[in-house]
Amino acid sequence: MTLTPDRIATDFLRIADAMQVETFSYYGYSWLALIGLQLAIRTNRLESLIMGGFPPYKGPYKEMMTVTAKTNAQALDNQTVTEDRMDDPAPTEASDWDNVQVKMDPGQTKQFFKLYQHLLDFDDTAIHGQLRFPKLAFAGEKDKIVYGENFGNVTVDMFGILTANAHRLKQFGWDVVILRGDGMDHTKAMQPESVLPLIKPWLLDKLSRDSADGLR
Repeated sequence: MTLTPDRIATDFLRIADAMQVETFSYYGYSWLALIGLQLAIRTNRLESLIMGGFPPYKGPYKEMMTVTAKTNAQALDNQTVTEDRMDDPAPTEASDWDNVQVKMDPGQTKQFFKLYQHLLDFDDTAIHGQLRFPKLAFAGEKDKIVYGENFGNVTVDMFGILTANAHRLKQFGWDVVILRGDGMDHTKAMQPESVLPLIKPWLLDKLSRDSADGLR
């Protein structure tokens, strides 16, 4: 099955239905963060949205399509390799993108390529007026990925995009947080010890505000 925004959003809503959950909050990181944004514009059932490691405004869809296209091409070239190396074309903090060898199943790499292909014309600057619920976006201060020639010579600067558009996002009602610290790159900013101290109090504050509003 093709990994498309429509199908993934439908799957999440089916899970909520199966659990008899009418409304819910969504947290996702990296490509699962952008899926949260796609879910948000397809349903009125979100109570809040948290996006980590992928900016909600002017996201790097074109760059990620280049990376995933190159990843898929390499996987096809190396499909005799059976080791499982990566489950998302995103780097680890020690990655050297001039020398990384793709060892994913080409069926899997094709899914990510198709996902970004479907999102290539998506305008994420025009949808924020409809997102009328609490929203949080965050990234690590070192979340800038420079891909080598094998991956299209593109730079995916999650931190730079988020900070450049922080003021505009705040106008749309987003809370924007940059995680500081040694080596706070794409991988480290997704670890529980980095994420939980941020999102737990944010969600509790949201709940307390909702409760206060309900008493008025």
